[in-house]
Amino acid sequence: MPDLTIIVPTYNERDNVAVLVDRLAAALDGLDWSALFVDDNSPDGTAEAVDAIAKHNPRVACLKRIGRRGLSSAVIEGMQQTTAPYLAVMDADLQHDETVLPKMLDALKQGGTELVAASRYMAGGGMEGWPKVRRMISRTATGLTNLVLKSTPRLTDPMSGFFMIRREVFEEVGPKLSGTGFKILLDFFLSANRPLVFQEVPFTFRPRHMGESKLDVRVSLELVELLAERTVGRIVPVKFILFTAVGAIGVGVHLGVLGIAIEGFALAFNIAQILAIWVAMTSNFFLNNIVTFRDSPLVGGAALLKGLLSFYVACSLGAVVNFAVAAFVFDMLALWALAGFTGAVAGAVWNYATTSAFTWKRHKQ
Repeated sequence: MPDLTIIVPTYNERDNVAVLVDRLAAALDGLDWSALFVDDNSPDGTAEAVDAIAKHNPRVACLKRIGRRGLSSAVIEGMQQTTAPYLAVMDADLQHDETVLPKMLDALKQGGTELVAASRYMAGGGMEGWPKVRRMISRTATGLTNLVLKSTPRLTDPMSGFFMIRREVFEEVGPKLSGTGFKILLDFFLSANRPLVFQEVPFTFRPRHMGESKLDVRVSLELVELLAERTVGRIVPVKFILFTAVGAIGVGVHLGVLGIAIEGFALAFNIAQILAIWVAMTSNFFLNNIVTFRDSPLVGGAALLKGLLSFYVACSLGAVVNFAVAAFVFDMLALWALAGFTGAVAGAVWNYATTSAFTWKRHKQ
């Protein structure tokens, strides 16, 4: 087993892997190293590109994951596949400066330091080609994150995805990692039961070489989810909070459809209520698929159709409760808005319990 293994999570990075391997070979010349690419079944053939390199380069290997997505969970699985005493994490898009790796390894080998993180924000670091808005968002996220972190001194770049860690530290903290989102370095610090002894080294964050950036609203949402998981998540499951938020939107959809059906089309309340339940259930399914259960989303027409049908089945009892309670309230008070709201709330807890255990749970397996 090599002295150092670099874990490289990938998704649609086919055009970058060969260049990255060449750059690693140049930067780590004379060192005992390997690179493990952990690919989330990229449709562009990333895993096949890595396998082609591995046929003539024994330092390179690929772990292809089926039915699972996410950078943090990919890193965790990659670290579990190797027994190298030193583990590095870097992106495949060539934005991380591979020439910093020997310096990070030296810092760990000198003893005392458990983790070395590459920082864009300390003296000597920087970001090439970043617009002011992106810099401002990154700085704001860094500040908010440090409010949650308990490390002393503070990390200058807790959002970095470029770091190196001792194996024994991974073995200690790994079982506690949430595996949520893209910020695995932050997850290590939030999950450790004690302050980690760390150093930071500067690096310049380069522009992406090829392919499309993974930065989007989903990444920001996953950062918020990770921070919530390590704060309020110990009391209330974050997925339940997300499911409830989607449910709140569904309540709005339900009332909107109900009002339009009654006031706009003069439908009888019972007919309007059935229509509102169906529309709200459908919108909740698609929102939950991309928000609450985005770590195991249903993808493709057939999977979405099967998932939607299973969602209907799982929520059927909740819909019956919804309809019965709403009808009772309407018969008593003749207030359609209050009746609709009461019925929607009545089935919420049931819907979460059954769909999380049935619709998306089944898909994960």
